[in-house]
Amino acid sequence: MFETMITGEKALQIWLALFVVTGLLAGIFTGFFKARKIQPRGFKWSVFRNEAMFGTINLVVSTLLIGGSTQWLTANGWISFKSGPVEWWVIALEYAAYFILFDTWFYWLHRGMHKEPFYSWIHKLHHKSTSPNLLTTLSVNPLESLINGGFVPLFTALVTVHAETMLLIGPTNIIMGLYVHSGYELFPRWWNKSWATKWFITATFHDQHHKYFTANFGGYTTVWDRLCGTMRPKFEADFVKIKDRPGTPDRTATAE
Repeated sequence: MFETMITGEKALQIWLALFVVTGLLAGIFTGFFKARKIQPRGFKWSVFRNEAMFGTINLVVSTLLIGGSTQWLTANGWISFKSGPVEWWVIALEYAAYFILFDTWFYWLHRGMHKEPFYSWIHKLHHKSTSPNLLTTLSVNPLESLINGGFVPLFTALVTVHAETMLLIGPTNIIMGLYVHSGYELFPRWWNKSWATKWFITATFHDQHHKYFTANFGGYTTVWDRLCGTMRPKFEADFVKIKDRPGTPDRTATAE
């Protein structure tokens, strides 16, 4: 059953990635996202080519190392998955545990990688783009990719979860990575004002991390940035300015 679930997971991840990428590209070329571009003048072809090269290298290296280590850990009994009927709330709890733990892992390691010498050795490559795009997602030092991507096999080695939970974890990583680096703000104007949603990062939140370097370190949420005082003070005001541009559907009447 596990082999079947892995195959299904990979197929779902590929489908979701293609859906998101082709949808974004279609929107870019048709002008649908024009008003939603976070940094309208930030794109540079030289950086894009650099990201394409390093993204390809990193994708191959990280896939071989992380994929290979995961298979080895599974074959030797370090990683196993629960099977059989399972209640939805169990899947929800397992997913929530992963979500919270990875967000914590990412925040502190990411913040640490902004300290020397780790920034120059590891993280600087990812910050070549001060105006991120889809390829920025993969344009990282292979060591950084192993640090971030290695959390999944570490988590599943320490915590035995259901295979169904992995069907949520994989797509979450892909969609979040692509969205926050897309360079386009798709979330509604009220997102950072609602108590229920303001805890989850937006593309603008991470875009400002690439632009200003010293704030907004969170991977999934704004929780650690809020607790540690590392959220950019003008982030929410800048988010509203983007949503008030001509052509955005949720532009307020006062912005007319």
